[in-house]
Amino acid sequence: MKDFEMNDGIDIAWCPGCGNFNIRESLIKAMQELELDPKKVVFSSGIGQAAKMPQYIDTNYFNGLHGRGLPVAVAIKAANPDLTVIAEGGDGDMYGEGGNHFTHNIRRNPNITHIVHNNMVYGLTKGQASPTSRKSFKTGVQVQGVVNEPFNPLASALVLGATFVARVFSGDKEVVTEVIKQAIQHKGYALVDIFHPCVSFNKINNYSWYKENTYYLDDKHNSDNFEEAMKAALRSDKFPLGIIYKIEGKETFEDSAPVYYDDKTPIVKRKRDLDKINSIINK
Repeated sequence: MKDFEMNDGIDIAWCPGCGNFNIRESLIKAMQELELDPKKVVFSSGIGQAAKMPQYIDTNYFNGLHGRGLPVAVAIKAANPDLTVIAEGGDGDMYGEGGNHFTHNIRRNPNITHIVHNNMVYGLTKGQASPTSRKSFKTGVQVQGVVNEPFNPLASALVLGATFVARVFSGDKEVVTEVIKQAIQHKGYALVDIFHPCVSFNKINNYSWYKENTYYLDDKHNSDNFEEAMKAALRSDKFPLGIIYKIEGKETFEDSAPVYYDDKTPIVKRKRDLDKINSIINK
């Protein structure tokens, strides 16, 4: 068995044709090519079809409440900075229920990778509109069509101080693999927003739609220029793919986290004072 791959008998509860299959393949390949130790990788996710991803990869994971994958990931990384920590979920899970965590944990700049499966719909709970659903998109709940402007995760992340912001399309597996590799290697918060189709509940934003409405940034794009990155992130006529923004050198949450002791030893590595513990127990 290859590292990170489950056995062939696993029952993956995704619809045939779902973009999640490609994302899983790209993610596993990225970790293998980086030669990561599965024992030192931890996934954290909430609820949803995308949030099931850690269950289908042979490594450590925490699968918790809806929208709560990100704060758990930050806590795990703070407690043990030697781990590679990846928070994973869908656009509803991460930008909707988890929107407050998305906002404030970016400000902290934790050294984690944040992968969001963005199919512009809730794929687990029967297809209601998500924060990124396009205006006028009709669902069984929004029968007259979505009236709100869609949430822009890339622009929001940039404004909040994200140090790595990227968007890719799940149909381009090699590109997804390479961008995920760079996100994992980046020191600081790294957002990878992945466009992909929901073949069951979103008949509008399908494979053809993503191909027709996206373009790849070329070598002229300066990914370390904030104004240029913001201009790309705000485009809505056609959506840019690639690394939108990337800067190095900003202090991470772990660099100054209060979970460290005076000698800068992470909590998980500090040897307990057994005599002190026993004295408390025996009182």
